[in-house]
Amino acid sequence: MHLYNAWLPPPVAEETKREKDSFASVVRSVKQSYRPDDPESVYATLKWISVVDLFIKAKSELSLEDVGALVEIGLELFNTSQDKLYAQVRWGNILIRLLNKYRKKLSLKVSWRPLYDTLIHTHFTRNTGPEGWRLRQRHFEAVTSLVRSCRRFFPPGSAFEIWSEFRSLLENPWHNSSFEGSGFVRLFLPTNLDNQDFFTDDWIKECIGLWDSIPNCQFWNSQWTAIIARVIKNYDFIDWEFFIPALFTRYLNMFEVPVANGSGSYPFSVDVPRNTRFLFSNKTLTPAKAIAKSVVYLLKPSSLAQEHFEKLVNLLEQYYHPSNGGRWTYSLERFLLYLVITFQKRLQHEQKNPDNSRHAELYLGKSEMTSFVNVVLKLIDRGQYSKNEHLSETVAAATAILSYVDPSSVLPFLASRFHIALETMTATHQLKTAVMSVAFAGRSLFLTSLSTSPVKPVDLGGGDDVFIELLMISLSNALAGMDANDPPKTLATMQLIGSIFSNIATLDDSSDELSFMPMIRFSEWLDEFLCRLFSLLQHLEPSSVLNEGLNSSATSGTFLVEDGPYYYCMLEILLGRLSKSLYNQALKKISKFVRTNILPGAIAEVGLLCCACVHSNPEEAVIHLVEPVLLSALSSLKGTPVTGFGGRGATEASVLSKAKPTLSPALETAIDYQLKILSVAISYGGPALLHYKDQLKEAIVSAFDSPSWKVNVAGDHLLRSFLGSLILYYPVDQYKCILRHPAAPALEEWVSTKDYNDDGQLIGPKWHVPSDKEVQFANELLNLHFQSALDDLLRICQTKLHSDPGNEKEHLKVTLLRIESTLQGVLSCLPDFNPSSRNEMIEDPGPPFLIAGATGSSVGSTELREKAADIIHAACKYVLEEKSDDSILLILIIRIMDALGNYGSLEFDEWSNHRQAWKLESAAIIEPPINFIVSSHSKGKRRPRWALIDKAYMHGTWRSSQSSYHLFRTTGDFSPPDHVILLMDDLLNLSLHSYETVRVLAGKSLLKILKRWPSLISKCVLSLTENLRNPNTPEYTVLGSCAVLSTQTVLKHLTTDQKAFSSFLLGILSSSHHETLKAQKAINEVFVKYNIHFGGVSRSILRSMDNHKDGSDFADLVSQIGSLSFDSTRLHWRYNLMANRVLLLLAMSSRNDPNFSSKILSETAGHFLKNLKSQLPQTRILAISALNTLLKESPYKMAVEDQPVLSGNLQENAKSSLEGALSEIFQEEGFFDETLNSLSHVHIITDSESSSSRNHGNSSIQSLADKSITRFYFDFSSSWPRTPSWISLLGSDTFYSNFARIFKRLVQECGMSALLALKSTLEEFANAKERSKQCVAAEALAGVLHSDVNGLLGEWDSWMKVQLQNIILAPSVESIPEWATCIRYAVTGKGKYGTRVPLLRQQILDCLVTPLPPTVTTTVVAKRYAFLSAALIEISPQKMPVPEIQLHVRLLDELLNNMCHSSAQVREAIGVTLSVLCSNIRLHMLFSHDHSCEGNDNDIDNHLKEQRWVHILTERASEAVLNIQNNSVENSAEISSENGYLNGDSQDDVKWMETLFHFIISILKSARSSCLLDVIVELLYPVISLQETSNKDLSTLAKAAFELLKWRIFWEPHLQRAVSVILSSADDSNWRTRSATLTYLRTFMYRHTFILSNSEKQKIWQTVEKLLADNQVEVREHAAAVLAGLMKGGDEALAKDFRDRAYKEASIIQRKNKQRSLSFGQSVASRHGAVLALAASVLSVPYDMPSWLPDHVTLLARFAGEPSPVKSTVTKAVAEFRRTHADTWNLQKDQFTEEQLEVLADTSSSSSYFA
Repeated sequence: MHLYNAWLPPPVAEETKREKDSFASVVRSVKQSYRPDDPESVYATLKWISVVDLFIKAKSELSLEDVGALVEIGLELFNTSQDKLYAQVRWGNILIRLLNKYRKKLSLKVSWRPLYDTLIHTHFTRNTGPEGWRLRQRHFEAVTSLVRSCRRFFPPGSAFEIWSEFRSLLENPWHNSSFEGSGFVRLFLPTNLDNQDFFTDDWIKECIGLWDSIPNCQFWNSQWTAIIARVIKNYDFIDWEFFIPALFTRYLNMFEVPVANGSGSYPFSVDVPRNTRFLFSNKTLTPAKAIAKSVVYLLKPSSLAQEHFEKLVNLLEQYYHPSNGGRWTYSLERFLLYLVITFQKRLQHEQKNPDNSRHAELYLGKSEMTSFVNVVLKLIDRGQYSKNEHLSETVAAATAILSYVDPSSVLPFLASRFHIALETMTATHQLKTAVMSVAFAGRSLFLTSLSTSPVKPVDLGGGDDVFIELLMISLSNALAGMDANDPPKTLATMQLIGSIFSNIATLDDSSDELSFMPMIRFSEWLDEFLCRLFSLLQHLEPSSVLNEGLNSSATSGTFLVEDGPYYYCMLEILLGRLSKSLYNQALKKISKFVRTNILPGAIAEVGLLCCACVHSNPEEAVIHLVEPVLLSALSSLKGTPVTGFGGRGATEASVLSKAKPTLSPALETAIDYQLKILSVAISYGGPALLHYKDQLKEAIVSAFDSPSWKVNVAGDHLLRSFLGSLILYYPVDQYKCILRHPAAPALEEWVSTKDYNDDGQLIGPKWHVPSDKEVQFANELLNLHFQSALDDLLRICQTKLHSDPGNEKEHLKVTLLRIESTLQGVLSCLPDFNPSSRNEMIEDPGPPFLIAGATGSSVGSTELREKAADIIHAACKYVLEEKSDDSILLILIIRIMDALGNYGSLEFDEWSNHRQAWKLESAAIIEPPINFIVSSHSKGKRRPRWALIDKAYMHGTWRSSQSSYHLFRTTGDFSPPDHVILLMDDLLNLSLHSYETVRVLAGKSLLKILKRWPSLISKCVLSLTENLRNPNTPEYTVLGSCAVLSTQTVLKHLTTDQKAFSSFLLGILSSSHHETLKAQKAINEVFVKYNIHFGGVSRSILRSMDNHKDGSDFADLVSQIGSLSFDSTRLHWRYNLMANRVLLLLAMSSRNDPNFSSKILSETAGHFLKNLKSQLPQTRILAISALNTLLKESPYKMAVEDQPVLSGNLQENAKSSLEGALSEIFQEEGFFDETLNSLSHVHIITDSESSSSRNHGNSSIQSLADKSITRFYFDFSSSWPRTPSWISLLGSDTFYSNFARIFKRLVQECGMSALLALKSTLEEFANAKERSKQCVAAEALAGVLHSDVNGLLGEWDSWMKVQLQNIILAPSVESIPEWATCIRYAVTGKGKYGTRVPLLRQQILDCLVTPLPPTVTTTVVAKRYAFLSAALIEISPQKMPVPEIQLHVRLLDELLNNMCHSSAQVREAIGVTLSVLCSNIRLHMLFSHDHSCEGNDNDIDNHLKEQRWVHILTERASEAVLNIQNNSVENSAEISSENGYLNGDSQDDVKWMETLFHFIISILKSARSSCLLDVIVELLYPVISLQETSNKDLSTLAKAAFELLKWRIFWEPHLQRAVSVILSSADDSNWRTRSATLTYLRTFMYRHTFILSNSEKQKIWQTVEKLLADNQVEVREHAAAVLAGLMKGGDEALAKDFRDRAYKEASIIQRKNKQRSLSFGQSVASRHGAVLALAASVLSVPYDMPSWLPDHVTLLARFAGEPSPVKSTVTKAVAEFRRTHADTWNLQKDQFTEEQLEVLADTSSSSSYFA
C-alpha cells in the first residue's frame, strides 16, 4: 500500500482495500466493450480511460495480472485503430502512464514494427487524413512517448532489425532523410538486456563516423549524443577508453561559447527542415542532459574519463562567472544540474546493489566520488552568485545534494562562502543566495556535527562546532533578514528558519541534547523573533486596494502569503516544535499582539499566525486567542443596527422604515478584521470550539444581520470555516516530532514514501474525525442557515415581501450568501443526487464503487440537496425576470448552482490551487536517497514527516473530489438526475446573459455538468446552433453560444453524434448575418478551433446518415455545403472559405468509406479545380491544398520497373475515377490561361528580396486564423526541398512546391490530354515580362517535367527541350531563382529517400552541360552554373549511374579550366558548383569501395581514383600564394609605374585564388566538409596568409573562410598535417601571417585539446613561446594572449613548467636592472618577451588565487618603471588582475605580504581603494 493511502483518515483508508476488486471489474468491462471484429467499438472503450487514470492517480494497490491484461488490450486497441487518431491519443497516453509506473514489474514483449507503421502512416506520408494539426501534434507526442516507454520491452533481435531498417537512410548525409533516420534511431533503438549482443566496439566506431558526417548541426549532434549516452549508461562491457578523447572533443564543442573573442554561436548552422525539428524534439540548444549523463557514466576507477572531465570543466568554468553570462548560460546551468542529478542516481543505484560482483569493480569508490565533487565545486564556485536566477538556485540545490556525498569538501566551502556574503556591503543579492544555500544544506550541516556514528568526519578545522556555529550565526542573522521592504530576502530567511527547525526534534531550553547551542538561549531568541515578526506585520503594505463586492476573499494577502508557502510553514513548524513552556511563552505574546492591534492590511498574515497556534495546541490556543477576539467582536456587534435578514426571524418595523441604518467605517473595519481573523484561526479548531458554540453561532447570525455588506461577507467566511472545522477530516499534531534520528537523537528522522511497508513501523498522522456532538451541531447550523434560508428565499420570490426594491435586493443578497456559505462549508459532506435508472427493472445491488474518498462525516440528506435545487431554480427564474441586470445576485445564484450540481468540484478546486502553491518541493526539505554522512541509504527521497502528512491530506482531498465523479458515466443504465437537468437548463440560459462576467462563470459551471453527463451535450448543441442561425439573435447571445461551442468537450462530442454534427456545421456556415466585429471574431474562433481539433467523422455518422430514407443523408449534406461554397452565392469571402474547408474535410473523411466516395470525390475535385481561378485569393490557396490531397491515383505514371514500350497496353483498363470530371473542366476554352493568371497573383514579389524567407512566401496576405483554415498539417510534413538549401547565390525564390505538385498530379491523373491543354499557356507565360507569371510557369513546368508519365519523352524532344534551352539563354536576370528551383524540382530523386532517378533527369542535365555559344553575356554563364549547382545538389551520390559519373568528370575538367574567369559573379558560381561536384565524387567513391562495380565503368573509376583534381588544386594554390605575396611586396614599391594595376599573370593568380576561396567557403557552409578534409587541410596556409593583402576583395573572402575554419574540428589522420601546416606558417617571414596563425591557434587548441598528442602540444607551446620574442611588437603581445589561454585550457604540467621558467627569467632581468642602471646586452624584444611571459601567467587565472600568483604579480609590478612597450604591458596586466579579483579581494589579499601589497599599490593610481 502506498504511504499516502495508508495515512488517509481511518474510515477512508479502510475503504481503499476494495479498490483491487473494482479495478479488476473495470478491466473486465473494457474487455467486454471491445469487439475485435468491429473496429468502431474502440469508441465504446474510451469512456473507461479516465476511470483507469483514476486508479493510477489514486496510487491504489492493483494486482499485476490485471495491469498486464489491460496493457495487452490497450496495445492491441492502439494498433488496430489506425485512422482514429483521437482514440489512439487517449489509449496511448494511458498506456504510457501504466508502462512507466509498472515498468520494472511487468514482463511483456512489444514488437516495434506496428508502432513504426503508425508513425509513418500518420506523420510521414503525403496523403494524410483531414485531422486538425493540434490533434496530430498530440498524436505524435503520444506515439513517440509510447515508443520510449515500450523500448525496454522490445524482444531480442529488435536492435538489429531497427538498425538495418534505418541505416540506409543515413547513407547520404546531405539529404533530409538522414535527419529523419537519426531521429528514428534515437527514438527506437532499445538498450535493454535482451538486445545487448547488438552493441559492439565496431558499432560505436560506425556511429561516431556517421556523427561526423554532418558537422556543426545542433539537431544532428543532439540525436547522436542521446543515442551514445544511453549506450554508455546501459552497457559497461564496451571498452570506452578508446573513444573517450573523441567524445569529449565533441562534448566540449557542443557548448556554443565564445572562444578567444570569437562569436558564441555557429556562423551558420545546417538547415534542418521545420517538420523534422518539430517531430523529433531537441528542446535545448545544447543537449546538456545527454552530455552530463555520458560523462557521469564514463567515470570509472582508473579511467581516462576523470582527467578529461576535469579538463572539460577547466575550459568551461569561466563561462559560469557572473561577468561572463550570455546566451550560453542556460545550457551550462542545465549541464551542472544534470551532472549532479545523474551522479546522485548512479550512486543510488550502486548503493542498492552493492554485491553485484560483475560490476563491482566499475563502481565509484571514495576517492572517485571526492574527485568528482571537487571538480563540480569549481563550477559551483563560479556560478554561486550569478545574476541569473536559475543558475544561482541550481547551484544552491547542487551544493545541498553533494554535501551528502562528500561533506568534508563541500561544507567548509559553503561556510566560507556564507561568511564572505555576510561581510559584503556592495552586492546585496549575494546574501539571499547564501542564505538559500545554508537552508538547502541545513540538514547535512546538522548531521555532520551531531551524528553519533563512529566514523567522525575529517578534522574540519576548529572541531565539529564550526557548522553548528554557522547555523547559529545564520539563525541570528535571519532575524535581521525579515524586512517588509525586501520580499526575496524575507522569504529566503523564512525558508531557512523552516528548514532548520524541521530538523530539530524539539526546542527546549533545559534539555541536555541541545547543549550544542551554547550561543543562543532559545527563549531569548524566540522573544526577539516574535518582536521582529510583529514589526514586520505592522509595516506590511497590502498588495492591492481592498476590493469591495463578492470577490474580496478573506485573504487578499501581501507577498508573505502570495509568493509561496514559506511564511505559514515556518510558523507551523516553529510552533509545533516548541516545548510546553516555550509554547506558552509564545502564545502569551501573540495573544497580546492580536488583542491590541487591528491591521486590516495583514488580515491573512495575522490569521495564519493564529491558525498555526491553534493547530499546534487547540485547547490552550482557543482559550488565549479565539475567546478574546470572539468576545470583542460580539461586543462590537451588540449595539449595531440590524436588518433581520440573518435568520432570527424578521423584525418587520425596521424593514419598513425608509432610513437605511449604517455602520461607521471604523467600526465596520474593526468588526470585519476580527471576524476574518477568527475565520482563519478556527480552521483546525475541532472539538475545542464546542465550548464556544453558542457565542460563535451568535456572532454568525449577528454578522448576517448587519446592514454592512462587508460584515456580511466576513460572517460568511466565519460560517464556512466553522462548519469545516466541525465535520471535515484534517490532520492534528501534524508538526510534532515522533521519530528521532537513530544516529543523532537531537534530530528528527525523515521518511521516504518508497520505504513504507504494511507492517506500520511509521506511525501515521492523527486525524480529526468528527464526534457525534460535532455532527449534531453542524446539522443545527444547516437547519438555521440552509433550510430556513431556502424557505426565506422561496417566500421572497413567491409573495413579494418587500415593496422597496432596494430592501428586496439586500434581503435576496444576504439569503443567497447564507445558502452559498453553508454549501461551501460542508463541501461534499451533503450527499449527492441519485441518478434515475433507465430501466426500472434493475434491483440496485448496493452503491457502485470505484475508488474510496470522503471529505468528512456526512450531514444533511439527498432530499435537502434536491429541495435546494428546486428552490434555486425558482429563484433564478424570478431574478432573471425582475432583476436581470443585477450581476451580484446572478453570480451568487451561479455559485450555488455550481456547488449543488457539481458534486466534489469544490474539493477539486481546493486541491488544484494547493498544488500550485506546492513550491515546498524546495531542496530545503528533501534529503536525497544517498546519504554518506551517516551512511543510511533509502529507496527514494526523504522528507520531514509533516510534509508527507500534508501530501497525504491533499491526496485525500483529491480522492474525495473524484470518488463519485465517474460512477454513473460509464454504464448506460443511468440517466442524469432530473434536478441536474433543471440546473443545466438554467445555466444554459445564464451562459447567454448580457453581462460577460455572468456568462463566463455560468459557462464554466455548465461545462463541468456536461463533462460529467455527456448525454446532455447534444441538446445544448442543437439549441446553441439555433441561436447562430437565427438572424434576430442579439450579439451577447452569439458570444455566449460560441464560448460554449468552442470548448473541447463539445467539439469532441461532434465526431460521434450525427444530429449535432450536421446542425453545428450548417449553423456556423449560415451565421453570416451577425455582422458585428465581436460576433464575427467569435464565430471565426469556433471554426478555427473546430479545424485544429478536427478528429475525422466516425463511421457511425456516415452509416446513420445513409440509413435515413428521408434524404438527410451525407451526400445531401455535402451538396448543401457545396452550394454555399461557390463564388456566385455572394457570401462574405470568409464564409466562402469556411464552406470550402468543410467540404474538403467531409470529402476526405468519407474517402475511406467504399459506398459513396467516388461520386462525391470526383465532384469535389472538380469543384476545387474550378476554384483555382476563383477571384478570392484565400479560396485559391485552399484549393491548392485540396487538390494536393484529393489527386491520389496516378494511372498514367510509368511503373517503376517497366520500360515505356510495354506500358501502352496496360493503360486501357486502368482509368482514374476522377479523370472524366476533371478533363471536362480543363478542356474548356482558356481554362489554364485564367488559372495560371489567377495563381500568379498569389506570388507577391517584395522589393527587398532577401527579407522574404522561403517558407513564408504567402504569409503577407494571410492572417493566422486564415492560415489554419487553408493550410493542412501535411503541407509542412513533406515540404519539398528534401535537401538543405544553402546556396546563397541563388537568391530567395517565390517558388511554391505545392503549386508544382498540383500540375504534376493533374498530368499523372489525366495523362497527355492535360499536358497538351497546358502547352500553349505554358509557353506564353514562360516568356512573359512579369516575374510573377514566370514564377507560375516555372512551377507548372517543374511539375510536368517531374511527372514521369507515358509519352513524356516524346514531348521533351518536341517542345520542352527547346523551352528549357530558351530559359537558359534568356538574358533576363530577375527570375533566375525561380527557374533554378524549377530545375532542382525537376531532377529531384523519386521515392521517399530520393534515390530513384526521375525519367528526364539525364536529359535535363545533358541540356545544362551543353556548352554555351561563345557570344553570350557573363550573366548567362553565371546563370548556367547556378542551374548546374542547383541540379547537382539533388543527385544522390551513393547511387550514381554511369552517365551521371561521366557527366561529373566532364564538368570537373571544364570548371578547373575556367577558374580564372574574368567576372566575379561567374567565379563565385564556379566555386560553388565545384564544391558540390567534388563532394559528390568523394562520397560516391566512399561507396564504390564497398560495392565493387561492373567492368564497363572501370576506366571512369580509375580516372576518379587518381584524384588529379586534388593535386591541381593544392599545387596551384601554393604557387598562387607565393606569386600574390611577392607581387604585393614588389607592387608596393613600384605602384606608380603600372597605375596600380597588377600585371596579367598575377591578376590571374588573384582571380584563381578568389574562386578557390568561394570553393572553401561553400564547402564549409554546406556541411559537406567531412569528405574533403584532406583538401581543406592543404588549403589552410593560403587562407591564413592572405588575411591582409593589397587586394581588398581577396582579403575579405579569406577572412570569411577563416571565420568558418575556426569552427571545424580536424580528426586523425588530418590532424598531424594541420599541426605541421600551422607550425610552418608560424615561422612565416611575413609578420601578418604569423599573427593570423596565432589567432587561429587559440581556437584550434580549444577545439582539439582532447585529441592532440602530447608531443604536438609541446611543439605548439614552443612555437608560441618563440614568438614572445618576435621582432614585431603586435606578434609578441598576441603570443602572450594565446599563452594565457593555453594555460587556462588544461595541460597543467606544461603550464607549470612555463610559469617557473618565466618567473626565473624575469627575476634575472630584474636583478641585472638593479646592478646597472643601463641594460645592455639585451634587445628590447627579449626583455619585453620576458615581461609578457610573466603577464601571461598572471592573466591565466582570472578569478582564483593559487599559491604562486602573489609572487608573480609582485614581480610583474616591479617592471612598471621600464620604458614603453614594457610599461604599458605591466599597467594593463595589473589593472586587469585588479578587475577580475575585485569580488573576493577582501579574502585573497591575506595571501600577500605587506611589502608585496605596497609594490602593487604603487602601480595603480587608485591605491586607496585596495589599501
